[in-house]
Amino acid sequence: MNIKMICFGAMALSMVAGSALAAGANGTSALDDPAKMQPFYTDSSMKTLRGNDDFVKAWKALTPGDQTAMVKACDDEVQNANPSNTHPEFCSSVKANGGGK
Repeated sequence: MNIKMICFGAMALSMVAGSALAAGANGTSALDDPAKMQPFYTDSSMKTLRGNDDFVKAWKALTPGDQTAMVKACDDEVQNANPSNTHPEFCSSVKANGGGK
């Protein structure tokens, strides 16, 4: 009986730890990767978004996988709105200029 409990506990722990580690080394979402986000901003502090034309060009330069990840991250921010959400302008531009398909 103890072997079963130990195995069950190890399996549960690996499932919890695996989902926590799945976020990756670059942050918790696609929106936390500076290399992917920089083309959308005019400054290095990433406070000022580019204009619509430049935003669309940067969006189209992303891989379809990166686009999907960013749209999902924006959807997650909308669903879990709180003060730590730091990309509301970016996400509204994604929806308006390419990610709202």
